[in-house]
Amino acid sequence: MASINSRATGSVRSIFPNGPSFTLENFSNKDFIVRDFVEELSDSAIPINRRSGPGQAAFDPKPLIRTFESALAQLSTLSDELGESETDLLTSVRRAEQQHDQTLDTLGRKLDESIDSYEALDVTLNQPAGSNGNDRSGRSDGGGLVAVQIGERLEALDKQRRRAQDATFLIQCWLEVSEAGQLTSLEDMIRRQGSGDNKVRCAIIARQLMKMSQRLDPSSWSQPNGTKKINGTTNGVTGYRGHNTRELIEKFSETLEKDLLKQFDESYRRQNFDDMLECAKVLHDFNGGASAVALFVNQHQFFIDRSQLITDEVTTDNETWNRLADPDSEPPGVEPSLQSLIDEIRVVMQDESFIIKRAFPYYEVVLTKFIQRIFQQSIQQRLEMVLEKADTINSLAFLRSLHASRSYINNLIDDLKAHGLTEHPEACSAQTSLSLDQQLDELFVPYLVGNSYIDRERKSLEELYSSLLFKFTIYHSRRKKVPTGFMASLAQQGTQLLSTAKDAYIDRLDSSELTVTQKAMMLRVAGLKDLDNNAKNEIEVTDEDGQLSIPNAKRMLKWLAEGVRRALELGSGSDTPKDVNALLNLLLISMGQVYIDTALDAAADLATSQETIKSEPDISYLPSLQPAITITNIMSRFINTVLIRLAEPNTTVRRGMELQTKAAVERIESKTNTIVRSTITVVLNWITRLLANQKKADFRPKDSELEGTRGVPGYLETLQTATCASICTFLTKVAKAAAQAIDGQNLEVFSCELATSVRDLLFEHFKKFQVNATGGLMVAKDMSRYVSTLKDWPLSKEAEGGVELLSEIGNFFIIGPEALRERSRNFQTGGVGRKLQKADFRAFIFRRDDSGSVGIQSVLAGL
Repeated sequence: MASINSRATGSVRSIFPNGPSFTLENFSNKDFIVRDFVEELSDSAIPINRRSGPGQAAFDPKPLIRTFESALAQLSTLSDELGESETDLLTSVRRAEQQHDQTLDTLGRKLDESIDSYEALDVTLNQPAGSNGNDRSGRSDGGGLVAVQIGERLEALDKQRRRAQDATFLIQCWLEVSEAGQLTSLEDMIRRQGSGDNKVRCAIIARQLMKMSQRLDPSSWSQPNGTKKINGTTNGVTGYRGHNTRELIEKFSETLEKDLLKQFDESYRRQNFDDMLECAKVLHDFNGGASAVALFVNQHQFFIDRSQLITDEVTTDNETWNRLADPDSEPPGVEPSLQSLIDEIRVVMQDESFIIKRAFPYYEVVLTKFIQRIFQQSIQQRLEMVLEKADTINSLAFLRSLHASRSYINNLIDDLKAHGLTEHPEACSAQTSLSLDQQLDELFVPYLVGNSYIDRERKSLEELYSSLLFKFTIYHSRRKKVPTGFMASLAQQGTQLLSTAKDAYIDRLDSSELTVTQKAMMLRVAGLKDLDNNAKNEIEVTDEDGQLSIPNAKRMLKWLAEGVRRALELGSGSDTPKDVNALLNLLLISMGQVYIDTALDAAADLATSQETIKSEPDISYLPSLQPAITITNIMSRFINTVLIRLAEPNTTVRRGMELQTKAAVERIESKTNTIVRSTITVVLNWITRLLANQKKADFRPKDSELEGTRGVPGYLETLQTATCASICTFLTKVAKAAAQAIDGQNLEVFSCELATSVRDLLFEHFKKFQVNATGGLMVAKDMSRYVSTLKDWPLSKEAEGGVELLSEIGNFFIIGPEALRERSRNFQTGGVGRKLQKADFRAFIFRRDDSGSVGIQSVLAGL
């Protein structure tokens, strides 16, 4: 059998089969697969002539057995070789590990020796000089500590040397100034070496020379500056060796300071921040740096440019001022020139803070000075001009301008804090934030100190309210009051308020302090064209002017809400409860008493006057309750939602406001209830009068009256009396007026009480009339009309059942004896007639003309 290798090369097989031949490389290949290896062995052991053909002989396993035996033998040989190789490799690995362990041990010992040597050296270096201890090297002198001490000593000697040099130079300068009257050395130092360090040294020497002059030349300090020197004598006082050292040193100091400031200014113009910082340091050491700060702030281009514009007048157009003075228009915002200034300041502050940070070592101080100059000069002057102009318009324009300016400047403060200025991009430092807040507060202190602001706010609202209610107060001041009675005493306070409000408005219009725009605004709000002395008592008012107006009430609350907003943003948090309490008092007086109470008093007077009237009462006053109730609800909700909540931090003030509001609402409710009660009395009195006019023969018509004559309808055509028609028509008017006045449960209570009272009147009324057969139809028709009229009202089930009783009573006059007997049984067993007493039932039956008949008598006998 040919070998695998011989097959792969295509060589000729030998006659005698040979076993397979392979090495370890055949099995180390990554593509080696056991199955393919076995198949190759099998294929090589089968002769070609025996692999196919129809006449294939029986399978002979011997070639395969020999082949696999040979392969197993070679595999065994290869396995032994592989085992030997593995043993050699393991031996090499163990030998390498032992060598590695020995190397680690050696390195560890060397490391320990190095650490010990270092520790011994450290102990030796730090051992005191007089110690008797010995290190491993035998040293005992504490060399490390000695080296440190030597260095300190050398440093101290160097300082002494420099101090001696400075002292020598100082003495030299003093001799020059005292004997020669000049400072040549200092001037030469600055001229030759004009660096920052030398300038600082010159500044220090100048200060020391000044102190020496105070001690060694007191005569030059005994006279003020500016004295004359004659032959070494200053006004009779001889200077030190003939020279006034004080003047010489001060002159040099001034020259040095001027040079430094000039250099600082030139560096600023060249944007050389490093040189600016050096000059600022020198000036700070020389005289605190105040001159450099003043130069930077006062000579800043922003102040130079703005100083030329600060005298410009406020040029806002008239339309904007008119909008600002109009309470019904939205505020136009901050004045344009002030807005432009603040916008420019925002940019300048952010830009200059960067320069300040790089040019000054004490930059926060400089920034504070710059902020003070910005606010106390530029902003304050422009703000005063804007507010003075607004004050010439009217009070509202001033308040709106003040609020808009404060809000816009406050936004500037917030933007600067967020930007960080010198701390950019971080937030401002605490010192800068405090300075900004302080400048903002000081800017508005003149306008917000004490009660000045809230008093002005209240005065403005009083003017607006008195203007809006002027025609209303004129109308009711001319209205005839009830001459006597309880209602007149209740309305006395309202009358006084009306007179006070009217007089205050007229006096305000006559005031010389009132501006033209303010007067025009007040007249416009009041709905007047002009008001001169001759026309004050001739103002024409209509009934509409005397009625409550919900839109006007909303305008009043809108004005007040705007004032509350200003008070919150302008005032401090601690003053808020007190401020809203003052505004609440104004609201309760103007809207609660002057407006609502006056209208209710007028309605109450009219209702009282209608109680004894002999003609049909006029209940047109009743619908005026609806706007009064609506305005009261709006006012109460505004007070509870806004004003009282703002007063919560102060419990005492809040409780007082709650009590005031409760008393005002209860007073209005009491007056409303009085009007409703009086209305019920008016209605019942008039119905009683109409029922009294009922003719005795209305329910006993004659046969001749059953048909009409000459165009007059008869009873058969109308089937209802004139009294019923007039009462139902009147009740319909009352129902319509009541629905316009009140609603909900109030209307239901009013309707139920009035319906029950009308039912009781009718109940007693029909006991007085004799009724025949035809008249019974009239009674039933009248009762049906009464019931349908009353049931159109919003009644409760109980009241509606009481009204239905009238229909039952009407049936008593038209049904026969058997039906009456049936009704009497129901009455006795608690049926529909359970609300009737036996006496009432008997009284109605006796009113029938046939009450004497046998059938009716039997019914009455059975009760």
